[in-house]
Amino acid sequence: MRIDQCLPDFAMHDAIGNHVLQARRILREAGFQSDIWADRIDDRLAGEARHYREYQPRRQGILIYQLSTDSDMVPWLADVAGSGTRLFSNYHNITPSPFFRRWEPEIARKLEVARRQMAELASATEFAIAVSEFNRAELNQAGYEHTAVAPLLVDLAAIRAAKVRKISPDRHRSRGTRWLFVGRIAPNKCQHDVVAAFAVYRRVFDPGARLTLVGSPSSYRYLRAVRRLASELDLGSSFEHLENIKFPDLVDCYQQSDVLVCLSEHEGFCAPLIEAMEMSLPVVAYRAAAVPETVSDAGVLLDDKDPLAVATAVADLLGDSRRRADLVSRGAARAAELSVAATGEVFLRTVTSRLEGGPGAPR
Repeated sequence: MRIDQCLPDFAMHDAIGNHVLQARRILREAGFQSDIWADRIDDRLAGEARHYREYQPRRQGILIYQLSTDSDMVPWLADVAGSGTRLFSNYHNITPSPFFRRWEPEIARKLEVARRQMAELASATEFAIAVSEFNRAELNQAGYEHTAVAPLLVDLAAIRAAKVRKISPDRHRSRGTRWLFVGRIAPNKCQHDVVAAFAVYRRVFDPGARLTLVGSPSSYRYLRAVRRLASELDLGSSFEHLENIKFPDLVDCYQQSDVLVCLSEHEGFCAPLIEAMEMSLPVVAYRAAAVPETVSDAGVLLDDKDPLAVATAVADLLGDSRRRADLVSRGAARAAELSVAATGEVFLRTVTSRLEGGPGAPR
């Protein structure tokens, strides 16, 4: 039996692209024929996928659509479902358009289109898998009748292999504290809040602290505003933004940092939280969207993003070696729970429960 996947953009070093590769491996190892079909394929992944127009619908075959953005594929997907192919969706989240409206009106328009397309596909989709309960609620609201949750497939093996030295629990005491944020530079991820809280932290707790933002921008206007804020707060060389960095450099950023601070207001899962936990890096995050699900009890969850409240939370955590060690231990356990070795079984079980006529984790 065939279980194929399709997606609009198949990109290198992308959470969804990595998820698709892991899903294909899992399906093939389980004995299914499985290939990847996409609209736009990164040249470095040319041998891993083919253009979706080459796909031949197969009666009773399964096609899993990775749903996360607007796409010209949507009418084609409806036709494929009408041909007898069973259409599944794997929902990674679509950022609400208001986050982008003031910064990138065209991106906001595309996000609105994506939400409409998501609703249009509901009637053609037999079964939808969400990477979090937060995403599952959005699927249900959009009219998807049969839904289940299987977490994002995050392969931590490469990060685990790159952990070349033991990190001291008291490393922050020997130098200025190093804050880290990893993820796209985007309005919904609220890097401006991280910058503001960091500025307070330097003034109140540690004048030698440093902040690194790692991620490519979804909005250059927003990135310029974040940089301007850092300048107005006189952060100087204590602030840096890195983009398009190689994997070893990303691992080094995790390893050289003291805390991951995430004040995002909309996440469908947020893989960097798990990567940080794998790297023994404590997490301080804002309690919003799917973040509490991902973090569970393995990080500090904040209900208030006031800069002083955030700065104080970081200082309290790093100043308490026992609490920090406990969170690092909890983080390691949480990373193990959400590593692909565990979640791959959940994904396969979720898919095959539908094939076998089981309940498929109904809504």
